[in-house]
Amino acid sequence: MEPRDKILILKYFLSIFNGIFLVLGLMLMMFSVWLLIDRNNLFTVLCENHLVAYISYMLLGVGSIVFISFLGFLGIFKEIRWLLILVSTVQIMWNDRIDAVISNYGNKNLTGREHEWDILNAVQNTLECCGRHNSTDWKKNENKEHTNQVPCSCTKSNREEWFCDVPVNEVYIKGCDEYIKMWFENNTLVLIAINIALLTIEVRVLDFFKNKKILTN
Repeated sequence: MEPRDKILILKYFLSIFNGIFLVLGLMLMMFSVWLLIDRNNLFTVLCENHLVAYISYMLLGVGSIVFISFLGFLGIFKEIRWLLILVSTVQIMWNDRIDAVISNYGNKNLTGREHEWDILNAVQNTLECCGRHNSTDWKKNENKEHTNQVPCSCTKSNREEWFCDVPVNEVYIKGCDEYIKMWFENNTLVLIAINIALLTIEVRVLDFFKNKKILTN
């Protein structure tokens, strides 16, 4: 078999593998939406409603990130220009949307958007981060009773309110963007090792079918 043919076959298997992750991302998104809509499911019966909501929002976020990330990867891998433009547009809209959620957070006239605030609270509480860049992002929010207030999810407080009065030293320092970037930087070697392992498996599978074909002939 020519080296060029081997490369084409590897690209084919990689495309299938990436497609699997795209499907997994979509499945996570659909499963989280189902949890949010169907309040009579088993998870709601076994757990408190707010816990189910947090789990649903986290799954929705993870599924969206996986789906968009692999769309971008496929755009680069397959050199599909329109797909790269689509992913870039989604990222820009996503950043603007986060800023809008921070600005509208806690607005008593926008109770219909409380689910968005719950998502943000779940992220900040789980990752122990505050704001997009840092806690100063919340200064642009005009729905607080006091200018120094921050969301309770920016602290270790268990109070179920939108804002809390806490000392500055009890507020999470890092922004959520920075936390996510740090996670990727700290786990770069792990991610590379996973990719190498997956590539090795794919090559082994390819060799297996190749040898099987030779023995058959």
